[in-house]
Order: sequence, then structure tokens, then C-alpha cells
Amino acid sequence: MGIGYAVGVLGGAILAHAAYATIQYRAVLKITEEEFTRPPMDVMMELLLGLVLCMWAGLAVPTKFLSVLPHSEENRIVSLPANLDFMIFNHRGRALPADEDLKLKT
Repeated sequence: MGIGYAVGVLGGAILAHAAYATIQYRAVLKITEEEFTRPPMDVMMELLLGLVLCMWAGLAVPTKFLSVLPHSEENRIVSLPANLDFMIFNHRGRALPADEDLKLKT
């Protein structure tokens, strides 16, 4: 576990604390019957610090991208249908019933 992960966890913890502090601040405002306009300045600074740390961790943690090899056997299309104008792909919509199945039979 590198420093990027630790910075990301720290940034997430800071963001969670800022959210908790804002919720507590709003609860106090409800008790005192004041209007909420924005979080206090210390919470805003905490939000910015957490955002910067999480963004830095997001850029530092990922590994190198793997290149796509154009001549690899995994990237080859095995067969295409004869009619290339209309192709049907496997998708989640295929699990839904057809319109004919939904109509009432009399």
C-alpha cells in the first residue's frame, strides 16, 4: 500500500468529517431557529483540503495503462453477420419480455 492510498483514505476521512460537521451545524441552526446559508469557513476549508487530497490520490494511485495490441488474437472478430446494416448485440433489454407477451389474449 503506497502513499497514494493513504492520502486517498485521509482525504475521504476529511470529507466525511466535513459532512458530519455540516450536519451538526445545521442541527444547531435548527435549535436556534436561524437560517442556513452556507457551512462555516472552517468546514469549507476542510472540504477543499479533502477534495485536493482525494484528487491527488486519484491521479497518483492508478497504474499504467496497457496498450491495445491491434494484431492480438483477442481483438479479432471471429465472424460477422451477412447483413451489416442491422446488428443485434447482447444487452440487458433481451431479458425483458417482448411486446407480444405483454398483450392480453382474448
